Amino acid sequence: MNNYVYHNPGKIIFGRGCEQSIGEEIARYAKRCLIVLGGPFIKENGLYDRVAASLEEAGVAYFDLENIVPNPRLAQVYEGIELCRQHEIGFVLAIGGGSAIDTAKSVAAGVRAEGDIWDYFGTFTKFLTDALPCGVLLTLPATGSESSNCAVLTNEATGLKRSLFSDHIIPRFAALNPELSCSLPPYQTACGSADILAHLMEAYFTATDHVDLTDRLLEAAMQTVIHYAPLALRYPHDYDVRAELYQAANITNNGMLMAGRLGDWGSHNIEHEISGIYDIAHGAGLAVVFPAWMRYVWRRKPERFVQFARRVFRVDYAPGQEEWAVEAGIARLEAFYRELGLPTRLAEAGIDGSRIQEMADNAMIGVEAVGMSFPLQAEDVRRILELAR
Repeated sequence: MNNYVYHNPGKIIFGRGCEQSIGEEIARYAKRCLIVLGGPFIKENGLYDRVAASLEEAGVAYFDLENIVPNPRLAQVYEGIELCRQHEIGFVLAIGGGSAIDTAKSVAAGVRAEGDIWDYFGTFTKFLTDALPCGVLLTLPATGSESSNCAVLTNEATGLKRSLFSDHIIPRFAALNPELSCSLPPYQTACGSADILAHLMEAYFTATDHVDLTDRLLEAAMQTVIHYAPLALRYPHDYDVRAELYQAANITNNGMLMAGRLGDWGSHNIEHEISGIYDIAHGAGLAVVFPAWMRYVWRRKPERFVQFARRVFRVDYAPGQEEWAVEAGIARLEAFYRELGLPTRLAEAGIDGSRIQEMADNAMIGVEAVGMSFPLQAEDVRRILELAR
């Protein structure tokens, strides 16, 4: 187990009606707020009005940044930064899923950053020293961004999708009302569930030894997602089913399950090249990449992939059948994705192989390797994408 320091100051407000306390929470930090809205449904279903009433009661003025798109764009962040500076805004609130949250975090960082906020993405040479406080009202459990120190953006001018890491952008609070996800389209629920599972797997597939406690916590969380995601599609208005997914999503990215271990995140970086170019849902892209990545790297630490098959998907095997066990675990993972209606191959997502080399090359921009526990070079990335065709 590695040495570590764990610190996450984010406050979690969980349960029915928690959005009614938003104004009280924000008033502790500022009297002017930018609301980053993840989609028109937030105003159409009355959620926006409930939040606005809470803000007005608390004496907080608010301004809107609307229609944040999936795979959020740098241009919208620039727009939000300008609004904050123009109106002397002191707090940024995201209402939505990961795209709204990452936009809000990036805006909060950009207002106080030195120079162009994009210069902080995808590099480990420039670091934030401050950011506006931000908060979240979550409508889609998926990325865990509501409790993380990370934001992901796409630069539409270059097609590059990159990440920013800083404790300054951890949301001060996250309001999690599972009822808000009950009206999600099935495909969004499926993609969100795949995203939750992918974050857990990124932490699980580590080269760090002697991490049995967090192994077992991760295994329990993965089994929770595998059990409840299909139920959420079958019973979309079941509060308790949605609540399990909300909790699973929240703990994936708050740092607790990463304590003492080094995750990998290579699959995420590869997927960023796919969605950066083709603009597919992040969860769908991960369902394509992860099985191919596993097939390519498992021999580097076979005992971990065998353990995943045995403990998470309950694959029984005899001594000498380890390779079969790994493939059986991957096959069951793919079956789970298909049960959710997600693609497991690039072709199923409508993507041909014409830009595979470009994606492999782009993945290496600004980094020495893709992935931390199982580092990859451009040729490795290309072969993984070929396996995913």
